[in-house]
Formats: sequence, C-alpha cells, structure tokens
Amino acid sequence: MTVLGQPRSWSCQWLPILILLLGTGGGPGVEGVTHYKAGDPVILYVNKVGPYHNPQETYHYYQLPVCCPEKIRHKSLSLGEVLDGDRMAESLYEIRFRENVEKRILCHMQLSSAQVEQLRQAIEELYYFEFVVDDLPIRGFVGYMEESGFLPHSHKIGLWTHLDFHLEFHGDRIIFANVSVRDVKPHSLDGLRSDEFLGLTHTYSVRWSETSVERRSDRRRGDDGGFFPRTLEIHWLSIINSMVLVFLLVGFVAVILMRVLRNDLARYNLDEETTPGGSGDDFDQGDNGWKIIHTDVFRFPPYRGLLCAVLGVGAQFLALGTGIIVMALLGMFNVHRHGAINSAAILLYALTCCISGYVSSHFYRQIGGERWVWNIILTTSLFSVPFFLTWSVVNSVHWANGSTQALPATTILLLLTVWLLVGFPLTVIGGIFGKNNASSFDAPCRTKNIAREIPPQPWYKSTLIHMTVGGFLPFSAISVELYYIFATVWGREQYTLYGILFFVFAILLSVGACISIALTYFQLSGEDYRWWWRSVLSVGSTGLFIFLYSVFYYARRSNMSGAVQTVEFFGYSLLTGYVFFLMLGTISFFSSLKFIRYIYVNLKMD
Repeated sequence: MTVLGQPRSWSCQWLPILILLLGTGGGPGVEGVTHYKAGDPVILYVNKVGPYHNPQETYHYYQLPVCCPEKIRHKSLSLGEVLDGDRMAESLYEIRFRENVEKRILCHMQLSSAQVEQLRQAIEELYYFEFVVDDLPIRGFVGYMEESGFLPHSHKIGLWTHLDFHLEFHGDRIIFANVSVRDVKPHSLDGLRSDEFLGLTHTYSVRWSETSVERRSDRRRGDDGGFFPRTLEIHWLSIINSMVLVFLLVGFVAVILMRVLRNDLARYNLDEETTPGGSGDDFDQGDNGWKIIHTDVFRFPPYRGLLCAVLGVGAQFLALGTGIIVMALLGMFNVHRHGAINSAAILLYALTCCISGYVSSHFYRQIGGERWVWNIILTTSLFSVPFFLTWSVVNSVHWANGSTQALPATTILLLLTVWLLVGFPLTVIGGIFGKNNASSFDAPCRTKNIAREIPPQPWYKSTLIHMTVGGFLPFSAISVELYYIFATVWGREQYTLYGILFFVFAILLSVGACISIALTYFQLSGEDYRWWWRSVLSVGSTGLFIFLYSVFYYARRSNMSGAVQTVEFFGYSLLTGYVFFLMLGTISFFSSLKFIRYIYVNLKMD
C-alpha cells in the first residue's frame, strides 16, 4: 500500500511539526471550499470501505475488485486524516462543475470466481464505501443483500454497478454531495461456477442542482443524505433528568456533611476550652473521631513518587479535556474536515506535558521527595508506556489484516519525533520549574515519629466499598452522556452538543470532589489516617465503571464484531478508563487534601 502523509522536511525545528499537526489545507474551523467555474473538473477521491457496524475496521477502496486506474495517485493527507484511517486516491470518475452526465461508462471488468467471492463476502458483511468530493464525504453500500422466507429460504446478493451522484452548488461553490442507487437494479452475483468469469460494466450519472444555502455550515450538521442514523431527539430530556439527580445528590451530601462537621468542630473546640491546662497528648486520651489522629493525618504515604506522577498526569488530562471541549465550543473544529479533533488532541497533549511535570515535581518536593530525576521519568512514562503498548497491539492487528487504520511508518516517526522534541522536553522543563518553586508542605498539625495504631474498621469502611461508592456515583452522573459519546466514537452518530458536554464534564468533577470529601471524612472518623491513596482510588475507580460500561455497550448496544474491531474497541476502552482514573483520582485527592487542611486549621490544638 502506498505510504501517505509524509512530512515535507525532517530537518526543520519542532515548531513546523506542530503546525503540521493541524493538517494541511487549513486548520480546525476553516472550511476547505474550492471555487469553480462552469466546466472545471471536480476531483472525486475514493477513500475507504469497511463493515457498516465496525467503524474502526476500514480498508482501502482499491483492495476490492473495482474500477481502478493503472497508476494510483494518492492525495496528500493531514495527520488527523491519516489517524482517522483515510487513504484518499484519485478515481476514474470524470465530473465537471455544473455539467450533468447521463449514464457514462466507467469501466468494463471480467471478474474471476475468487474476486466475485470477495465481493460477496464484503456485501454480506454490509460493506459501505466512502468517497470525497471537495472535502465532502459521500457514502453508500457496496451491494445489496436480500434474505427472506424460512421454507423455502432465499439468499440473494447483488452488486451496485451504477451510481447516481447528486451535487448541489451555490454560485461557484459546492455545498452538498450525495450518492444514490434508488432507481438502479443490482447485478446478481449468485450462481457463478468456479471456472467461470463474470463480466461487469460500471456506469455512473451526475446531476447538478442549485441551492439557496450559501454555506455548508448552514445545512444540518452531519447531513449525509441519511446514510448514518441520528437518534438525538431524546437527548435533552435525558440530560435534564441526569442533572436533577446529580444536583440532589451533591446538595444532600454537602448539607449533611457540613452539619455533621460543624457539630464536630463545636464539640471538639468546646472540649479543648474546658481543659485549658491540657496538651494535645492529653486530649487524645479518652476521645475518638478524626481529631485524635491529628498527629498522623499528614504522615506522608508510601510510594510517594508514584502518587505524584498520578497527580501530575491527571492534571495534564484535566487540562487536555477542558481544552478540547473549549475549542469545540468556540467552533474551532470544522465538521467537514477529517481528523481535526485528533490533530488538536495530539497538539494539546504535547503542549500540556509541562503541566504534568510541574504538578508532579512540585508536590514531590513538597512531601520530601529526593529522587527528582526518577520522578520525571515515572511521570512521562505513566501514560505514554501503556498507550504505546496498547497502540502496538491494535496497530499490529490492523496491519496484519490490511486495514487503513494501521499507521504508515512516516506517521509513526512523526508522532515519535513530536513526543521526543516537544512532549518529553516540556515535561522536564515543567519539572524543573515545579521543583524550584516548591515550598514546604506546611501541615497544620505536627506529625509524630511513631505512627498511631489504627483500630479495626467495619466492612463498610473498607477500600473496596469506598471504591464502589466513589466510582458508581460519578459514573451515574455521566451514564446518559456516555452513551452518546460511545455512539459517536464507536458508532455513526454526529456529536455536536459541546455545551452539554462541557456542563456534564463540570458536573462529573463536582460530584467526584463531593464524594471524595464525604468518603474521606468517614474514613478519618474511624481513626484511619491512610487517606492519601484511598482518596485517589475511591473516585478514580470511576474509570473501572466506564470500562465495564464499554463491555455492556459492546455486547448489548452495538453490532460490532470481528477481531480487528474487537481488539481496537477493548484496547482503547481500557485506555479510556485509565485516563478517567488519573483525572478523577487527581480531583479526588486535591479535594480531600483541601478539606483536611480546612478542618484541622479550624481546630484548636493548643
């Protein structure tokens, strides 16, 4: 297969590489509209084919026995388009601006029985094709399959050998493109002997019509002639219902917790005032609750380097997720430009590496960490290594099956160069600034040298129960929206409700913070001061619930099948759950830390 997406220069500095990430021919939000004169040639690119129910399993169009030029010339693609599995190549279709064509012959073909069987298998698996005209995708099925009756049973397979192209224009621009087989009879592929050849004649028609729509964005987004279904009608009601439940939950937790905490502070401070001659150690005698562990609650946890790396990478993905949603809200992603979000995500990931380095090193130095270099290496590897291993497996499966989702060697080198020249250096630079700007931890309470013995805890205060409660409640806040996100990423939906997505994202973080504070309070009330890792795991376990939902979605809400689609789905779903674990674990930890500082600062100790 011809390698695409080659960079123009490898000797340049890293800044042009970042510009290349946004794609050739215009960045996000720029409509790639070409101006034509009557009779000008309009190039139709063939792109890819694949099973309708497996969105990530795509192959080059010319891998099928179809009309193909003697020399295949590929279009130069942006990084986002390559990552999206696009492999555009020039076709034999001759289309001229505003010139209608009535049943012109494309080519004559003689297919062997093996080629006919290849087409039959593609049609049985509901293969669709995607062409591109002036950056407008047009899609249709490769063939027709009819299965009816039980006794007798009939199974008919036909190939569409004639395509009707309908293009709408306004002035000198193409506004809409579609393909149809409405009045066409399929050519039967049944009853062919193994030593027999099948003769086919492929034809096409082109029909132009003028429209009053002046811009492509004025048409309904995702309008592709109804090829992919849209089921967003009940979206608003479901989201409102979810928001009401979430607000009730957060309000209930906040009110109950603040009332209990206020009573605790009043009781502890009153007891302290009634014993003016007593010391902190005297106070510990005969009391229980969260005040009794004030000399241990700020005892630094084990594996502090790993904890700081989790917090740093989690902060990076919080910034990355927020940046992507804000860019979408500002209209920076053109719905007609392939792979714009993929390009922006890679660019933002490289630039936000400084955040992970800064947060990790800053907190690592605050809690007394000394192996600074090791902390930087751990931070930069915490996500990149699992991602590389997952991508290696997925890409190998695509490559073995000849899928266009397998990245070309030049694209792999480009991504590796961006990480080596931008991502890793920014992590180191952020780590240096974080280490040099770190102050002392400044705990409100002095920590004793000898740790206090932790009393036996009831079963409902165990780590597993906290992870179950802390993971399920944030997951319930996004469960409705999660379906539409999955239907967009792993299905055929067109997601454009970025305002709702931003609101749900904010609700997710708010619920995670509230649940974390509540669970941390209950843990401290049981005289268990090991809250550092518990706070990360409790709400971070939402990532596990998201992965379990992905299993449910695959089995009950989708029609995906096959090794290629299955490996990609579960590989990247596992990686998505891991990213949510890092993000929500970070929010949970810093919320608990802020809460603990607040209650012990307001508690009279001396």
